[in-house]
Amino acid sequence: METQGSWLFKFRSTLPILLLFMGMGYYVWSEKVGDRPFDEGSRYERIFMYACIGVSLAGLIFRSYVVGHTPANTSGRNTAEGQVADTVNKTGMYSMVRHPLYVGNFIMWLGPALLSGSFWFVAVFTFIYWVYYERIMFAEEQFLRKKFGSAYLEWANRVPAFVPDPSLYVKPSLPFSWKKVLKKEKNGLVAVFLVFYLFYALGEFAEGDKPTDNLLLCLTIISGVIYLILKMIKSNTRWLDEEGR
Repeated sequence: METQGSWLFKFRSTLPILLLFMGMGYYVWSEKVGDRPFDEGSRYERIFMYACIGVSLAGLIFRSYVVGHTPANTSGRNTAEGQVADTVNKTGMYSMVRHPLYVGNFIMWLGPALLSGSFWFVAVFTFIYWVYYERIMFAEEQFLRKKFGSAYLEWANRVPAFVPDPSLYVKPSLPFSWKKVLKKEKNGLVAVFLVFYLFYALGEFAEGDKPTDNLLLCLTIISGVIYLILKMIKSNTRWLDEEGR
């Protein structure tokens, strides 16, 4: 599992994309044949879609809280060559669960999975996500055991791997950093709205209709503009840089 996990770690962004295309294909097919949980064009269908968007945004908020309270080189987008860790996070979300970023990822991707409207697709998505990330988490923990020894084991033995335990919560050791969140999580917001707009638009085209949800289109455009602005700021200034974050 460690060998598999170390290899999968380098491609940990690939699986959600493959599952996304599977979910998108199923969604478009279900729209075309009329096999949806709510009537086409009804207010309940629109409410359901925005509820699914809300699930994904909740995952993004969860991730942002984690990232905003952590120092550099302890979590997030590590190098393609392997693991990076200067310290063991033990406060904030890390006091309740050992892999909070993967919890946030799961919630974010759960939104599009729910939009499929299929219980079985959600179940398959959850199972594949679990099998895939179980190996990545195992490899990460083996790395941390070897590097930090008893300091890591004492924390890991009392904190659950994936299901948070709120009773263990410890206040974060660092203040929240909006700059780090804007720098590291800028992709997430535009990804959420772009994914859902693609689902929606392709579903409408499959039925022979045109997309008419101007609110979703506006939110997608706004999130894209925000992403481009932050990208330019990051590339041309040091405004988002913070020492140790």
